[in-house]
Amino acid sequence: MTENVAKRRVWGWMMFDWASQPYATLLLTFIFGPYFAEVVTQSLVNEGMERPAAAAQAQAYWGYGLTATGLAIAFLAPVLGALADGAGRRMPWIRVFSLFYIVGAAGLWFTAPDQFSVPLALMFFGIGLFGAEFATIFTNALLPTLGPRDQIGRISGSGWALGYAGGVLALALMLLFLAENANGVTLLGNPPALGLDPEAREGTRSVGPLTAVWYAVFMIPFFLWVKEPPVPRGAGVRLGDALRDLWNTLSSLPSNPSFLAYLTSSMFYRDALNGLYTFGGIYALGVLGWSVVEIGVFGIMAAITGAIFAWVGGRADQRFGPRPVIVTSIIAHLIVCALIVSISRDSVMGVPLPEGSKLPDILFFVSGGVIGAAGGALQSASRTMLVLQANPARMTEGFGLYALAGKATSFLAPAAIAVASDVSGSQRVGILPLIALFLIGLVLLRWVKTPSD
Repeated sequence: MTENVAKRRVWGWMMFDWASQPYATLLLTFIFGPYFAEVVTQSLVNEGMERPAAAAQAQAYWGYGLTATGLAIAFLAPVLGALADGAGRRMPWIRVFSLFYIVGAAGLWFTAPDQFSVPLALMFFGIGLFGAEFATIFTNALLPTLGPRDQIGRISGSGWALGYAGGVLALALMLLFLAENANGVTLLGNPPALGLDPEAREGTRSVGPLTAVWYAVFMIPFFLWVKEPPVPRGAGVRLGDALRDLWNTLSSLPSNPSFLAYLTSSMFYRDALNGLYTFGGIYALGVLGWSVVEIGVFGIMAAITGAIFAWVGGRADQRFGPRPVIVTSIIAHLIVCALIVSISRDSVMGVPLPEGSKLPDILFFVSGGVIGAAGGALQSASRTMLVLQANPARMTEGFGLYALAGKATSFLAPAAIAVASDVSGSQRVGILPLIALFLIGLVLLRWVKTPSD
């Protein structure tokens, strides 16, 4: 492989992060998630429910939908990973799940407020998230083939940074030209572009088709430049063989305590991180009364810090290894979670505030910056740590198990938040379980070993 071909292959692989990031940035966290909560909350208020209880109920619906999708991903991820490793091919799987991504994202256009259906919205969102997660699994499995092991951390960090940069640009386009606020105008003070009707929230709903088109266009370099070695004619693996290989891997985990500890640790701290991403915008909407546009500005700042620190974290990963990066990032998230739970419109950390104080907004913006920075570094280093722990010959299966670890308890954060919000009627109480999940993940890292150890 020539040097230019190798560089194009790395850049093509990193373009997946650029192409796929808007699903998390625009749909899961900063635009569609808050839009879902806003529409559902208002519908429940119209039916006679008090607004705080309605906001908590909307948060609960979102959590239950994510729980169902997470369970489906958890069940299938290691099985499909074993099938791919046995056949020696990942690209066909990436193509198939890319279609899920595009169809699910595009379908979110059909969520107009006057015809809004919670099951339909969650179904389309779940289809797209299903595709995004599985495309990520098979793409991540290509990471060890991109360069020497001592370069993997830098490549992973650069990919995450590029992904966050893509998320920032896509979010900026949404806020400047499409997503409308309560007055029916975008961040520039104009009606949504392309003649979209603000009364029907067409500007905000266009986030689904925009995300689908963005992915389809920017995946072109990936499919052009990332090639797999040819496999022998007739090569393949039956489902029974894949399940047997998967069982052998699972049954061998107790003899590989470091890998087992890492899967368990990441299961908890990634679940907490996803919960923080997923409910951050909804929390700001319900507790601080922010609009979708304000949440989007918050998202841009978080994504910018995420891009910067994913890149910085990749360099730190290359120099010190992934463990110090992971530990530092988890501690930062613990501090931020404690601060967020203490923030309300009337007080911060139990200290009453004068009416109209901007301190809660300022602190929440600062918290968003820290979440973005620590989250970018944490996800990049976690991907590198998996490469150091998994069997090189079964890397897709390894990332499938990594997805299983991330999804086997992925219902915990959304379900715990949903139940705590539902029972207490308080969004602030609903965020408390995330602190426990981060702490468990941090403690379990003690038993994770790397080659430098």
